[in-house]
Amino acid sequence: MSTPTSTPTSSTPTSTPTRSRTALLVRGMPDAGARRRMWALARAELTLLVRNRTAVFVSLLMPVVMMGLAYSSSGEMELGGTGLTRGEAVVTGGMGIVLVLVIYTGLIPMYVARREERTLKRLRTGELTDAEILTGAAVPAVVLALVQCAVLVGSGVLAFDIGAPRSVPVLLLGMALGCAMLVAFAAATAGFTKTVESAQITAMPLLTISLTGSGLFVPIEVLPDALANVFRLLPLTSVVELMKDGWLGGLGGAERLRALGLAVVWTALAVFAVRRWFRWEPRH
Repeated sequence: MSTPTSTPTSSTPTSTPTRSRTALLVRGMPDAGARRRMWALARAELTLLVRNRTAVFVSLLMPVVMMGLAYSSSGEMELGGTGLTRGEAVVTGGMGIVLVLVIYTGLIPMYVARREERTLKRLRTGELTDAEILTGAAVPAVVLALVQCAVLVGSGVLAFDIGAPRSVPVLLLGMALGCAMLVAFAAATAGFTKTVESAQITAMPLLTISLTGSGLFVPIEVLPDALANVFRLLPLTSVVELMKDGWLGGLGGAERLRALGLAVVWTALAVFAVRRWFRWEPRH
């Protein structure tokens, strides 16, 4: 009588999940290896940024020029019913100007140049994930923008007698969301940009609507209510409102949640656009 023989079961090793090639920005806190790789890439990008005089001019001087224009034009605005002084309107809007010029308009040509040089393609063959590549390359611009925002806060307190920020966490949250949103929008816009030279053209739509409608030059508070409500739906408006609320206060709980929700939604849409349309291969 034959005894049934049990067939040995072979244990197959669980395959390691493959790295996502379309992830962007942050999935929790990066580990030490990811931070080390991004820091190495950020150092390389900082070196290239310093050598690029045009990029340095846009990053350092253009925000000063734009804020000078905003200060000159603010003298003709009626701020009486807004609760804002001239200095408060210019400096809080100036932080938005810094973010959009330094991060958004600065990163689009950088991403395009690295793509056309096949640098992004080579980086993807190594240990760096897509998120680390895009984030690490953006670090110098983000740090430069945050430093300039800190200088604006200091100059606002000292030169314009605005007063210290009322809620530093809300102010920092607005800055962080603005940085994340504009990095993602820059990468998404780079996907539609063929050459470094054409980056000035593809950046214009978001740059124009942000400068004119998001409270950078003209505070939202001076506009008619119907127009102001429309402009509050623009991508950068919620960021500017959060930064202004963190510094000066003024938003109620529901208004703060609305601004926060809009900023998160726009950031998520920008991340989706990167995952859908960002190009890693050269266009030429």
